[in-house]
Amino acid sequence: MMFYAEGKKLRASLFVCALMVAAATASLLPVTSVQAQTRTLPDFTDLVDQVGPSVVNIRTIEKVAQRAGNGEMDEEMQEFFRRFFGQPPPGAPGAPGAPGATPGTPRGAPKPNRPQQPVPEEERPRGVGSGFILTADGYVMTNAHVVEDASEVMVTLPDKREFKAKLIGADKRSDVAVVKIEATGLPAVKVGDISKLRVGEWVMAIGSPFGLENTVTAGIVSAKQRDTGEYLPFIQTDVAINPGNSGGPLINMRGEVVGINSQIYSRSGGFMGISFAIPIDEAIRVSDALRTSGRVSRGRIGVQIDQVSKDVAESIGLGKAQGALVRSVEAGSPGEKAGVEPGDIITKFDGKAIDKPSDLPRLVGNTKPGTKSTLTVFRRGSAKDLTVTIAEIEPDKPAKRVSDKEEPAPKVAPTSAAAKSLGLAVSELGDAQKKELKLKGGVKIDTATEGAARAGLKEGDVILAVGNAEVGNVHEFENAIGKADKSKAVTVLVRRGEWAQYALIRPAR
Repeated sequence: MMFYAEGKKLRASLFVCALMVAAATASLLPVTSVQAQTRTLPDFTDLVDQVGPSVVNIRTIEKVAQRAGNGEMDEEMQEFFRRFFGQPPPGAPGAPGAPGATPGTPRGAPKPNRPQQPVPEEERPRGVGSGFILTADGYVMTNAHVVEDASEVMVTLPDKREFKAKLIGADKRSDVAVVKIEATGLPAVKVGDISKLRVGEWVMAIGSPFGLENTVTAGIVSAKQRDTGEYLPFIQTDVAINPGNSGGPLINMRGEVVGINSQIYSRSGGFMGISFAIPIDEAIRVSDALRTSGRVSRGRIGVQIDQVSKDVAESIGLGKAQGALVRSVEAGSPGEKAGVEPGDIITKFDGKAIDKPSDLPRLVGNTKPGTKSTLTVFRRGSAKDLTVTIAEIEPDKPAKRVSDKEEPAPKVAPTSAAAKSLGLAVSELGDAQKKELKLKGGVKIDTATEGAARAGLKEGDVILAVGNAEVGNVHEFENAIGKADKSKAVTVLVRRGEWAQYALIRPAR
């Protein structure tokens, strides 16, 4: 028992010593480490004070034809009563019991002629969005979809002053709009450098979600250069964005605007952790054009493009999946004049690499119309430079269909064993089809079975090349197929209507 008691005293003494050592050690820790831990927790209060006065609420109004109401029936309902009850509806002029009523009108009697009254219009709230003051003299930036089709735009400042705004311009392709209010000395935002924005850094949004003005939310940058739009690589964040936040600023920890909150990914219509912002450098470029001319001028070369798969890239000798595959070339377009052909893979524009198809329209779109640029295309196993004069973008034209008019049946050649092994039977391309598609040669697929059918080929498709060998007629097609390694996938360049695409015919297993 004595040993047990002494043991308890010994353990108690050791415990007290341990506490004293721990306290002494903690007192010796550098203060800077504790401060560093504190600094990792962001404080947005100063940012709100700094940027908040520059964020505005945007309310839009639209005028719509006023429907009958307040006890009055519209013309269709009155006609219904006349036809099925033989009299005007209750309360209408001429109805039983109404002042000045006359006996019921016989069923089917002609409707009395009355002068057409102009349909009055009424103003209805259309939506609520956000924006921010771009300049001290009243230019405000927001989203194009916030002000689209609005008959009136009202801007409310954080100090509750309200202004009727003038729409300077809106660009649907980038979803950027600029409006102007008559005010001076306004607190304008500071514009940040998008190249310094890093994935993982803290950002903040201020806006009017669901009409709740001056709402602040925060999160981090989830990704940059996110491809969700035709012309813009978006900033992806996990900042809570909801309807009404559109057009508001995305702000870094230095109090600079780095983006315009524009879109969310949602299955419910509410925030699900993924939101997208337009990079501020792109938005400023668009806003400058809108303020100068009221519109944005973009370049075009008139080609329809698609992605290049890894298998196709390896099979034609391109190496890696890169560039933009040209599926069709618009007649009379800058691309056609430059010599671009369906099946070409555009790998560079003015020396800048095209890593993915979306890079091309952005580079071309940002080029001033009339500029001479260089396209580098990969064709039949080698690279080739083409000079193209950039035109101004215009509405897309529908693709032409191959003429269905009758023509003499083309000569059908016997199908070789090599072609049969791929599931193909082909024939010479008719003159009318060559003229319609502006082709010098090619062979038309008569039947596509087995491997060819699995590759997606159909009757009526035109084969332009096998591997990197151009095919002008059936004889050249047979030679190219004969030289191909049937134990590997055979690559064919196919034209369907005005669209070109590579297909891989894999051997049967």
